[in-house]
Amino acid sequence: MKRGKQTWVFQEPPVIASQAAVVGPVEGQGPIADDFDIVHDDLFVGEKTWEKAERKMLEEAALLAVQKAGVAIDDVDLFIGGDLLNQIVSATFASRTFGIPYLGVFGACSTSMESLALAALTVSSGNADRVLAGTSSHNCTAERQFRYPTEYGAQKPPTSQNTVTGAGAALVSRYGDGPRIAAATIGRVVDLGISDPFNMGAAMAPAAVDTITQHLSDLEVSPGYYDLIVTGDLAAVGSAMARELFEKNGVPIEETTFDDCGLLIYDRDKQQVFAGGSGCACSATVTYGHLLKRLERGELHRILVVATGSLLSPLTVQQKETIPCIAHAVAIESGGAR
Repeated sequence: MKRGKQTWVFQEPPVIASQAAVVGPVEGQGPIADDFDIVHDDLFVGEKTWEKAERKMLEEAALLAVQKAGVAIDDVDLFIGGDLLNQIVSATFASRTFGIPYLGVFGACSTSMESLALAALTVSSGNADRVLAGTSSHNCTAERQFRYPTEYGAQKPPTSQNTVTGAGAALVSRYGDGPRIAAATIGRVVDLGISDPFNMGAAMAPAAVDTITQHLSDLEVSPGYYDLIVTGDLAAVGSAMARELFEKNGVPIEETTFDDCGLLIYDRDKQQVFAGGSGCACSATVTYGHLLKRLERGELHRILVVATGSLLSPLTVQQKETIPCIAHAVAIESGGAR
């Protein structure tokens, strides 16, 4: 199953039996809004706090994904999830609602593909028949924890990114119809030495390039093997840096087959989102809401989703630490029944 240094190849690829994406009002005004299952017009989602709103969106996405598969939550063997908040409370409290076995993971904004890779590994190894993978983020909860209270209205530099309000979940199954998870590359921590929490794209770009380069090397394929290679949260600044690093490293990434979820989810010309999107829900909602629909429509046949994460905390920022980053890649292919 292991190929090369960091890649798992699934001999019997698990299937993404169903998926769901839930977003907030700003994301619902973006260019791919029609691909989301639920669009809320209120940042509170009818709850009393933003934290409870984030949790509710994760519950909605997870339960909707299960419902789409025609099974009950009790038929799911395991939930693997995480988020940005301290002690991953959104995923943990949502798991309390589900009442099924739970593994909490933290990969910051890389959590979507970290959880999906682990779900695929668990199903492929025969240790589960159905595993739910999910994650969430909320602009206001992330701002309050990592930067300034939202009410403060602090000025931000152009390099900053807009944390996506939303949640995404996928049900990974041993059998059934749907896209297949062919492989996953587990990233390693890369630190460029950036300490500015308002420049996440630049901090994460080297990790994304490192994981993509390793994935291609492990599988002995060229970038053209995929119809689309999409990073998670690099946005405008990080994507430009990644292209420069690919060119410097001699990796021939085509302009038309490389994109970023943080650029896809918003219209930067019309929406005030600075360099683009970020947050756990960025790659989760774009992948489970938009990219998998493109696979279903036959517009894409083979994609590599590379979710990127900045592994900082409020404490490390206060102590002027640099920002270690990571990226996890999952290869997804269109497929039929097995």
